[in-house]
Amino acid sequence: MKRVVITGAGAVTPLGNDAPSTWRALCAGRSGVGPFTLFDASSFPVRIAAQVRDFDARKAIPAALGPGRLGRAGGFGVAAALEALRDAGAGPGTYPADACGVAMGASVGRPDLQFLVDIGVLRHRTGRPDAFVRQPPRQVLTDNQNLPLSAVAQALDARGPAIGTSTACSGSGHAVGEAYRCIQEGDAELMVAGGHDSLTSWCDLLGFSLLGAMTSEWNDDPQRASRPFDADRSGFVVGEGAVAFVLEERDRALARGAPVLAELVGYGSTLNAWRITDSPPDGSGAVQAMEAAIAESRLDPTAIDYVVAHGTGTPGNDLSETVAIKKVFGDHAHRLVISSPKSMAGHLTAAGAGLNLLAAIGAIRESVVPPTVNLDTPDRRLDLDYVPQRARNRRVSAALVNAFAFGGTNTGLIVAEHPEDT
Repeated sequence: MKRVVITGAGAVTPLGNDAPSTWRALCAGRSGVGPFTLFDASSFPVRIAAQVRDFDARKAIPAALGPGRLGRAGGFGVAAALEALRDAGAGPGTYPADACGVAMGASVGRPDLQFLVDIGVLRHRTGRPDAFVRQPPRQVLTDNQNLPLSAVAQALDARGPAIGTSTACSGSGHAVGEAYRCIQEGDAELMVAGGHDSLTSWCDLLGFSLLGAMTSEWNDDPQRASRPFDADRSGFVVGEGAVAFVLEERDRALARGAPVLAELVGYGSTLNAWRITDSPPDGSGAVQAMEAAIAESRLDPTAIDYVVAHGTGTPGNDLSETVAIKKVFGDHAHRLVISSPKSMAGHLTAAGAGLNLLAAIGAIRESVVPPTVNLDTPDRRLDLDYVPQRARNRRVSAALVNAFAFGGTNTGLIVAEHPEDT
């Protein structure tokens, strides 16, 4: 199997509109959570979110790629992918077009929920079952989750594998993992991979609230709302954004002098077959995904220094993940450092695993582990080292990146320092 390295990274997140500023904010423990501003949420049970701010897709994306058609999440995704390509020093002609591909995780394309409600209201008021609210034809493209993927392919002139994943909160984990497989198996020499999402419509916010998945206890103190692993955690905070990477076949990347950020060495993907929204209390599914990734890496579990946790801040998920980590690592679990970027950036849903991978790469390169902020009150059932409140200087040679999603999908990625850097 061919070896795979990461040569570029890009990001648009509530912590910054590029990868370096996002990484610096993670290390500083700065929260991106604030009052919700995309619509009037004053009557909602949850009125806070981690939003991307001061981002203009028309400035970040060339006009030829149609930034006006991409939608909010798609704009984030294409901008992050373009940054990753610049970071890698890659573009059209770096490799043959049919050796380049794109894999992106995103929420499934769907019409705007307000549009559907407007149709329902109109039909109720008029009594006409065929009444319809007019919408521009181009809206069909804006609602399509594959349009951003196609725009990235156009920017790269990529004519190889194209993979769109819609596996909720593990979407970018699957995208990176499947891109890794494409290069391993010789189907591509370069893949742009990551995820983008923005589940910030009124219906998204209300739906998550009614599910009981989001915290409604910190509307007046939003920066303290996302509390993974804390005894007072009460749900996640919705976020939005995108994170993308350039993956390359190692020997070809070295031959062209590409900057190697880290090496991907393992990928695991499983399904819980348990419940739609709950994690199994015994950690199964997550255990198998982590074990599969570690097995493929051929690393001893004790060689892994850092687990970038899914860490949503929901009572059940954090407990299930802790149980799973203990089962996978045994006594070594108490020597690991574990942290959750969601404590600062909220839950980027389909882009969440991408943010976790960015944190892992930064920790490997700079020997700094971002903290889990807002971990004020220890939970006696959660007794591992979650790096509370402040970043920690620590050498990291290998990290496990977790992502677990609604629907029961799980991914684990193992990323390690590249031997040339040791």
